[in-house]
Amino acid sequence: MAMEVTQVLLNAQSVDSAVRNLAEENLKQFQEQNLSAFVLSLSTELANNEKPVDSRKLAGLILKNALDAKEHHRRLELTQRWLSLDAAIKGQVKSCLMQTLFSLVVDARSTASQVIAKIASIELPHQQWPELIDSLLANVHQPQPHVKQATLDTLGYLCEEVSSDVVDQDQVNKILTAVVQGMTVGEGNSEVRLAATRALHNALGFAQANFSNDMERDYIMRVIFEATLSPEVKIRQAAFECLVSIASMYYEKLASYMQDIFSVTAKAVREDEEPVALQAIELWSSICDEEIDILDEYGGEYSADSDLSCFYFIKQALPALVPMLLETLLKQEEDQDLDEGAWNLSMAGGTCLGLVARTVGDDIVPLVMPFIQENIDKPEWRRREAATYAFGSILEGPSPDKLTDIVKHALSFMLAALMKDQNNQVKDTTAWTLGRIFEFLHGSAMDAPVITRENCQQILTVLLHSMKDVPNVAEKACGALYFLAQGYEEAGAGSPLSPFFLDIVQALLAVTHREDAGESRLRMAAYETLNEVVRCSTSETAPTVLQLVPLIMAELHKSLETAAEKHGELQGLLCGCLQVIVQKLGSAEPSKQAILQYGDQMMDLFVRVFSSRSAAAHEEAMLAIGALAYAAGPAFIKYLPGFYPYLEKGLQNFEEYQVCSITVGVVGDLCRALEDKILPFCDGIMTQILKDLSSSQLHRSVKPPMFSCFGDIALAIGEGFDKYLIYAMPMLQSAAELTVRVTTADEDILEFTNQLRNGILEAYSGILQGFKSSAKAQLLLPFAPNIIQYLDALYLDKDMDEVVTRTAVGVLGDLADTLGRAVGSLIVQSVAGKDFLGECLCSTDHLIRESADWAKLAVGRATSASG
Repeated sequence: MAMEVTQVLLNAQSVDSAVRNLAEENLKQFQEQNLSAFVLSLSTELANNEKPVDSRKLAGLILKNALDAKEHHRRLELTQRWLSLDAAIKGQVKSCLMQTLFSLVVDARSTASQVIAKIASIELPHQQWPELIDSLLANVHQPQPHVKQATLDTLGYLCEEVSSDVVDQDQVNKILTAVVQGMTVGEGNSEVRLAATRALHNALGFAQANFSNDMERDYIMRVIFEATLSPEVKIRQAAFECLVSIASMYYEKLASYMQDIFSVTAKAVREDEEPVALQAIELWSSICDEEIDILDEYGGEYSADSDLSCFYFIKQALPALVPMLLETLLKQEEDQDLDEGAWNLSMAGGTCLGLVARTVGDDIVPLVMPFIQENIDKPEWRRREAATYAFGSILEGPSPDKLTDIVKHALSFMLAALMKDQNNQVKDTTAWTLGRIFEFLHGSAMDAPVITRENCQQILTVLLHSMKDVPNVAEKACGALYFLAQGYEEAGAGSPLSPFFLDIVQALLAVTHREDAGESRLRMAAYETLNEVVRCSTSETAPTVLQLVPLIMAELHKSLETAAEKHGELQGLLCGCLQVIVQKLGSAEPSKQAILQYGDQMMDLFVRVFSSRSAAAHEEAMLAIGALAYAAGPAFIKYLPGFYPYLEKGLQNFEEYQVCSITVGVVGDLCRALEDKILPFCDGIMTQILKDLSSSQLHRSVKPPMFSCFGDIALAIGEGFDKYLIYAMPMLQSAAELTVRVTTADEDILEFTNQLRNGILEAYSGILQGFKSSAKAQLLLPFAPNIIQYLDALYLDKDMDEVVTRTAVGVLGDLADTLGRAVGSLIVQSVAGKDFLGECLCSTDHLIRESADWAKLAVGRATSASG
């Protein structure tokens, strides 16, 4: 195979599918049968300057894919396979790769750079390939520019792939020195400068120590500012990308550079090409994000001695920053709103203006209003659109008091513009702005409502009329109606929308049937709005909501009859619509009976959706079945034999883990609806869940709800759970051990750990409550010491969030309540029974206090009985 690898690689790119498929199969077999020879022949191919460019490039790509994968379990497998290869073979592969950095072929060098970084990410944490960084640093001093460029690329990829704690500070300093020198004006080759600037972007995460040193930081910043003025567009763009990252990583170090930041960004935004100007605006958005986070964290109680300092850079820059952003709003492109992926200067400027408004609140209003007043009725459409966009952008941030009068005054103008303006983009932005008004300045929390019974009818007339407009305007009108309905969610029986409910529903259904409903996400927007209108409707419109059921079912039936791939999304939307209707009507007795008449037909349709290939449709069908089970209660049992195979299939669906996760949630719904009637199906469900939890392929996000599901099942079947204890309890215990003493600064990992803890505790809680008052409760006694030990460990860890704290103190109460005097002395001796319970009783969170009060009573009964 090694002899003919060139030909096989070329065949794998053939236009003839038979030739291509055979070659791909050959490569797959070669990899599986002899990995050492496979990686060696690929790296030799990549390094050989005599070979065709196409075969070399593909060799490098396949080599990279043999080291890395998106799925976590597959990546671990590939990492282990590489580490277990013979050291001499790995040495030859690495030697070929380093040699390829000297190749004159750009694609070969570029691919080699990426593969070297992948191998480094596997080997450096295991203290292997220690000479790599020094070899690369030696290459940077080679006279040939192409070698320098490839080496800087490699250093950049390496910094992206490798965790900063596996490279010692001395080497970090050398990497940064090499990279920053490659960026300077003295470097004559622009390709080298570009590679160096991109490498610095990736290396910034390594530079904490360097950014803490004033001299080193000043030097790095000066070189970046110089690069923002380079004659090459790509270098200028990459330099601004560095500044964007620095703003979020080293916000607290920006103070002395703000003057320079403003002057280089103003120049770029006003004079430079769009890719550079966009990054310059992104820099200000990035500073806004940091300040919003800091101020949010302190919930408005920010003070100078808080842990994180807010330097109010945006507030200080306002007088110059806002006019610069307003100028960008006038740089619209024709029909920009028709292109879904569009991102241009005016969009970036408006987005940044919105972030500025969120950062500084009321202060933005007087700076933007003159621009709006000056341009809102100008004959040029660009000026009207920019004024409207500016208005919509600043609605989130300032206080309602500051905006209410302005918005009341503007509302009738906006409604007239949406009806009469001759320009589509102006109408599109006007409808979007109305949506923002309804989102942020409408609802039960408003002291002085902007929307009154008097103007509500006019607003609806305009929105329903605009739903017949071109797709992009109609889509924004649907969005505005969505927020209008949401604002009346708590209006009770007298919602101003109720008299128009039928008109609204008919108008939305008409939109879904438009021939052009596939454009601008229009059909999806109409269904999402219909769902929200139904969700926020009142009991007086229940008969109309019920009339929707056969209509939506007929649509779903029609889409199932016509086999087309693109119908998956539509089926998902229709199932989502039925779910909302079932939830709405199932919550009150008279309407519940009416909706359940359609149960058989609905279940038949939902089950048919599972034969489509769309994961999104499967998720929505599962959720709808969960809602139907909740509404039907024990009567749902008649559907379970027919539905069970799909439930099992959902629990087995590792690939589409969201489907798996939702199916677990549906098991919980079924447990609550059917209670002990679910018992005959529990062996299959428990077997599948235990199998899932033992698998390394299961996405981690599914594990917390799966553990919690043990509790749902135990609550439903009570002492019938006894036969599962020998499987479930050890699994809970080993998972519990993994969630204590988690030392990490990584917020994602901590958040997941808390979700896992909560799932485990919910399982314990459900199991304990399920066995309460049962003769078999003593079966839980052997597990009580482990549960108390877990509660102690969690308390001593001190990193539980409020949800976990509440569930944990609840479990303490469940333990005392179910096992009584048998655990009384254990609880008295535990940290959980004393300090943890005491702290929860004094908590400022009333939900934690409630749980703790109940736990105190239960513990009191258990300990007095044991005394």
